[in-house]
Amino acid sequence: MSLGVRLFAEFLATAMLIVLGNGAVANVDLKGTKAGSGEGAHGWNLIAIGYGFAVMMPAMIFGHVSGNHINPAFTLGLAINGNFPWAEVVPYIVAQFLGAMFGQLLVVAMYKPYYDQTTNQAHILGTFSTANAANSHLNGFVGEFIGSFILFFAAVGITKGQMFANNPGLAHLALGFLVWALVIAVGGPTGPALNPARDLGPRLVHQFLPLKNKGDSNWSYAWVPVLAPICAGILAVFVFNTFFLVK
Repeated sequence: MSLGVRLFAEFLATAMLIVLGNGAVANVDLKGTKAGSGEGAHGWNLIAIGYGFAVMMPAMIFGHVSGNHINPAFTLGLAINGNFPWAEVVPYIVAQFLGAMFGQLLVVAMYKPYYDQTTNQAHILGTFSTANAANSHLNGFVGEFIGSFILFFAAVGITKGQMFANNPGLAHLALGFLVWALVIAVGGPTGPALNPARDLGPRLVHQFLPLKNKGDSNWSYAWVPVLAPICAGILAVFVFNTFFLVK
């Protein structure tokens, strides 16, 4: 596939990630939606399922086109470890951020009446970006790093593993279940983001979009879901390549 086609695939895939993922959050947390402003385990399970499919479906559609990175941390981790050409890193990351912002605009377009009814500023921001439940940057970084490391290590292991060599569709299915499990297991502290584009792109939309009762965009925390996944992505690909890659 040409670079242009692959960039368009990354744009669409990342937009789909946000629509299915943050759309699930909006359905649970915004006032007046059909999900009934779900709280507790029920609402969290809906969000986990939404994000599981938010990764699974783009992977199954676009995995053979662009590799379905949909994540700047994964793109950088692959490039730094020699698994992706540096000349394509910036175009991929730009496509991912633009896709994330476009996807968030679609979420807002769908849920605008419910944003207008919602007065809880944390719930509104939560449909865009992440925050740490304990208001701790350190705890947020630790949670994002651990979750991202598992995500990227497993993603490389699944896509390069001999078990899935002749069945990439099954590998993409497994990635969706992995993200579902990660949101349930490591999502309590932060959300989680596990992806700089998934957090920073929508946070920029939150900053500039005129929404009733939207409150602050929490920029003091914004570096955490950017830096932690990048560090985890670099280390995860390095560890897999060093110890487990069949050459």
